[in-house]
Amino acid sequence: MNKNTSEQNQNVLSLLLKEIHTPIDIAMREDISASLEGCDPDLIEIINYALFGGGKKVRPVLVAACSRLCGRDDISLYRLASAFEYLHVASLVHDDIIDNASKRRGRLSLAAKYGQEKAILAGDWLLSRSMFIIAELTGPPGLSIFCKATEGMVNGEFLQNRYVRDISLHEENYFKIIECKTGNLIASACQVGALYAGADKQQLANIGLYGQCLGSAFQIIDDILDYQGEEKNTGKTVGNDLVEGKITLPLLRALQKSSENERLEVERLIRHERELPQTYQKIFTFINTYQGFESAGTTANELIERAKNSLSLFDPAQHAEQLSILLGLADYILARNK
Repeated sequence: MNKNTSEQNQNVLSLLLKEIHTPIDIAMREDISASLEGCDPDLIEIINYALFGGGKKVRPVLVAACSRLCGRDDISLYRLASAFEYLHVASLVHDDIIDNASKRRGRLSLAAKYGQEKAILAGDWLLSRSMFIIAELTGPPGLSIFCKATEGMVNGEFLQNRYVRDISLHEENYFKIIECKTGNLIASACQVGALYAGADKQQLANIGLYGQCLGSAFQIIDDILDYQGEEKNTGKTVGNDLVEGKITLPLLRALQKSSENERLEVERLIRHERELPQTYQKIFTFINTYQGFESAGTTANELIERAKNSLSLFDPAQHAEQLSILLGLADYILARNK
């Protein structure tokens, strides 16, 4: 694909996403206004700060696009989609508390601005509201999909913590972590949207595979950007994963090619000197020398191709707009810099 074609596709995708974002934003504001009526002013302020501070709203867009792909588009769909933004933001709020992060999306994190206690309570409120909406609009089947994803997110965090600073982490466990933390949630957004539209068993399976592959690729690119990204684009401090001792795919791929002495040196740096600025540069050079970034990028590309192929059962002529969104999001994940 040449540069001009790529830019044209991104422009079309931007227009299509804007068309979905508008009713999602309206639904979120209406739902928040109604559900927070009579609540403490601080809670109202904090929830609005958390929800309307930017973000690509990938998950609610996927809910809407997958429902429309399977034949249903109504006002309640966008309220359903908002539930996944509530869940996503709740998870970010809690992640920032766990990581002691001061910034999120280029501004103060909720905990940094309002304090940990209020941030935790706001995250709890968002999670509760998301579950209420899912149950109301999709019943037990939708809630089951949703809750399995949230349970998986928690398990993924525990698995990741188990392997902090541990360079013996196997790729199999790395992929299990990112499937739990990111892949399952993306897949659940896609499947709940399809379920809402009355998708059949095969459609649900393929749409779930699309979401799982998309989410895993998203996380791999995120892991690459933690080393190669720029803070002005990502809104996060570069090298943060390294400081936290997280072992991600670019480093794993480089370690596979390194000597025993090099592995021991990397282990020493990660265990004892990971917070030093020069350690980031040393690890970056190590990964780059052994093509760890390239190898991880290749895997992300393979996952995206698998995601795209899973949508082949839908007729392109009949579902052109929604397929453009879903396929365009897949391409965007590989090209993103934030």
